Amino acid sequence: MRCLLFDCGSGIAGDMAVAAMIGLGADRKRLLETLRSLDLDGFDVRISEVARNGIAATDFDVVLEEDNHDHDAEYLYGNDAPTEKGHRHHTHGMPEHIRGIISRSSLTEGAKCIALRILEILSEAEARVHGVPVEEVHLHEVGAVDSIVDMVSLAFCIDDLGFEDVRFTDLCDGTGSVRCMHGVIPVPVPAVTEIARRWSLPLTVTSMRGEHVTPTGAAFAAAVRTGPAPKGFVIERIGTGAGKREGDGSGVVRAMIISTPTRDSILKMECDIDDCTGEMLGHAISRLLRDGARDANASPIVMKKSRPAWRLTVICDEDDKERMERIVFEETTTIGIRCAVMDRTVLDRTIISIDTPWGPVAAKRCTGFGIDRVYPEYDDAVRVAEEYGIPLRDVYEAVIRGRTGAYRSEDRPGRRPRAGPWNGPHRPSLSCPCISPSACPATNRSWTCWTLPPTALFPSRPGG
Repeated sequence: MRCLLFDCGSGIAGDMAVAAMIGLGADRKRLLETLRSLDLDGFDVRISEVARNGIAATDFDVVLEEDNHDHDAEYLYGNDAPTEKGHRHHTHGMPEHIRGIISRSSLTEGAKCIALRILEILSEAEARVHGVPVEEVHLHEVGAVDSIVDMVSLAFCIDDLGFEDVRFTDLCDGTGSVRCMHGVIPVPVPAVTEIARRWSLPLTVTSMRGEHVTPTGAAFAAAVRTGPAPKGFVIERIGTGAGKREGDGSGVVRAMIISTPTRDSILKMECDIDDCTGEMLGHAISRLLRDGARDANASPIVMKKSRPAWRLTVICDEDDKERMERIVFEETTTIGIRCAVMDRTVLDRTIISIDTPWGPVAAKRCTGFGIDRVYPEYDDAVRVAEEYGIPLRDVYEAVIRGRTGAYRSEDRPGRRPRAGPWNGPHRPSLSCPCISPSACPATNRSWTCWTLPPTALFPSRPGG
């Protein structure tokens, strides 16, 4: 299973998460174009590479013509954060107005849903904290221009990366208090604790001083989180997003593409049979497989009194237990079946199509634990071998090599090759003039060759 994991050991803020996803590969050019479509003035966005506590990271910075930070001020500037007089940023503070800004943007429909979800979660939290209806709350956190930009950017990046499974480690916040528009408030700030309570976010209070989890960061986690962080995984890629200060903690959020093993349980059924013919046993296995068994096999054993016998083993889902038992009792002579539920770990499996010189062939792709393998589907490989009159082994080899993209549709043989003597494929060097269809001087025979990195070439059969 592949998913997107956010490591929040030093907290999480909207700009940090955006920067981490940009570092992971989110399209920064399209992001900037999307932000320019917003019905907002007075801001610019700068994306740069920086270092936080010696760690290379991506920085996403919303530069304002007029400073309007509120809750994020402590996170951005420390305990001595400047505070504003008045409520000049309330122009963008009402939830309905912000929904209009998001709806009129060039975000995809999926990204708009995510952005509106973040807004909804944040609005409800602020309303509950201040004890007013949602439609009447002025959102200092959300109403700031930079926070609206953060929400839109978060939605764009998560949608652009395309992960449906998103996980978060514990959101680690600090202690103490911060000064905001309403005065001095405790850390974790009330909006964060309310979001964590409402959406069951794993919030951890550490010895770090100050605000490390912002309401925007918490709302983003609540909006896209699909489950707890896995205990064990293989990391494929890492994007690191920088915070705005150095101090306690690393000052970064890491977004990681990870793969985890798929674990589930299956039912194993066994019975020992010494008075059943081979034909009956074979028919029983065929019926079991046809009716939903994951696997069924028979292995030779020696029972009491030295009687040769067979051990029938059936692997199936627990829901299929009764049906499998009925088939075994109907088709064999056994009078008892042993059953055990067993845990198992499996690689992720998907069916893909691999291009070969004879057209597409179905194959099974297995991934996980850093493994990425392809296995040709037997029935489809047999179909191609019989259709073109070629050995099955050649089809298998073409599937394995074809996953590199070596075969082009225009290179495929257009007719069935003639049967006859064949001495095997010619494998010229990369400098061989027969890389394109031509008469190969090495053999003085006509070949069609397909380049296979790094050194091998796999040709079609001669003739036709």
